This record gives sequence, C-alpha cells and structure tokens, in this order.
Amino acid sequence: MGMNTSKNIETQTQTFNNNKQIFILSGQSNMAGRGGVTSTHPKKFDGHLPPECQPDPKTLRFNAKHHWEEAHEPLHVDIDTKKTCGIGPGLVFANSVRAQDPSIDVIGLVPCAVGGTAIKEWERGSHLYENMVKRARDSVKQGGEIKCLLWYQGESDTFPKHAAESYRVNLERLIKNVRSDLRFPLLPIIQVAIASGDEAYIDKVREVQLGMEVENVVCVDAKGLELKYDHMHLTTEAQVKLGKMLADAYLKNFPSSPSFNDI
Repeated sequence: MGMNTSKNIETQTQTFNNNKQIFILSGQSNMAGRGGVTSTHPKKFDGHLPPECQPDPKTLRFNAKHHWEEAHEPLHVDIDTKKTCGIGPGLVFANSVRAQDPSIDVIGLVPCAVGGTAIKEWERGSHLYENMVKRARDSVKQGGEIKCLLWYQGESDTFPKHAAESYRVNLERLIKNVRSDLRFPLLPIIQVAIASGDEAYIDKVREVQLGMEVENVVCVDAKGLELKYDHMHLTTEAQVKLGKMLADAYLKNFPSSPSFNDI
C-alpha cells in the first residue's frame, strides 16, 4: 500500500470519527435482536438480511473492544453473549435515518442491550448500567456526538406484580441517572412499549411506557408487530418495521436535537 493510499484512508477515518452521530442501543433481547434466530438446538442466526439490514460503510458499530467498525448484523453478537443474537432494530434505524436525512453523514451505533434483564438490573452501580455509561463515554473519544438513547425493555418486569408496580419509579430513575452520568440533562430518549411478556401485568408496564411524561422522552408502540414462535421476540420482518418506526420518531421529535461530545 502506497503512502498516498494510507493517507487517504487515515483522512477518511478521521472524517468519519468527527462527523458521527452516535446512538446508544439498550434494553433487553428485543433490542439486542432475535430476528432470524432458529428454534433448533443449538439456536443459530439464519443469516437472512433484508435490504434494510444491509451494511453501509457510513453506518458504524462500537464493538465490545471499544473500537469502531462497519456495522453488520447481528449488532449485539459480542455484547449479549449468553444468547444467540439476530436481527434487531438498530441497523434498520440507522439506515432509515440516513436515507431520510441526507444531511446526516455517518451514524455510530453503541450496542448495550442484554437479553432477559429486568430494569432493577440496570440500576446505577450495576454491571449493565456502568458498562452502558462507559461505552457511551468511550464512544465519543475519537470524535462524534451522542444524539439519542433507544431503549427497549420491560418484558422481564411483567411478573411478579411488584416489579410491574415499581416500573415507573425505576424507569424514571434510570433516565435521571444516565442523563446525569453522561452530563446530558435533556438526552433524547426513544423507548419502545413492549409487545410481549407475562399476560398478568403486561398492561401495567405498557401503561407506564405509553404514559411517560418526562421531557425529551417519546414512545414507539411495538404492539401489533409480529412475534416469533416463542410469542416473546419480534420476527425479522417486525424488527425491520420497528427500526423504521424508531427512525421516524427520531426525525419527527428530535430534528435538531442537542448533542454532547465532551463526556
């Protein structure tokens, strides 16, 4: 490789780093993605990529080693390591945002979701929470700006009753803590109202999510999206729809959202 070629690659990488709009992906399995994961044992990702899930050189991913790389499915493969990951909403979201807003050059995704986790496991001081905050902080060290947190979690809080009843307090505390620790008081947050969970108290959790009255927090409803054979996880097709819904919600509600790159 010649000297000029090396310089060109270095210049392009620096431009990508400086121009990145960064989005944190967090929550549990439906954010990590189970679309295309087979029901056989051992479970495997079938590798099917709809057009909306195709990689793009300007859509990047912050991997488990805290390095940026080109994003590809499964986004959470080295983050949610105890389960088999497949298609989630993140890459579709990024591709849809960039397609709808040509002024957005490079998008960086920071996967943090872990399947089967209740909101109490995301308390300040826990491994999940502290890892999310650290990954968010580290993601801007090479340039770029955090623009939004995408949060899809709650299925694990639909039972027992006390978990559902305390969901509002725990969610509001999580929002307050992450905004404080990232020193981003009005960090835009898009949460997903769950489409599955224990029937006993799913409505209590959904009521909290749909009725959240916290500034710069909006909700996208996953109810009605197709679920897999397990009646818990979204299909690949449903994840594509959700990714587009999240993109639409972001562009509608936060068209000129503040950013923060000094954390």
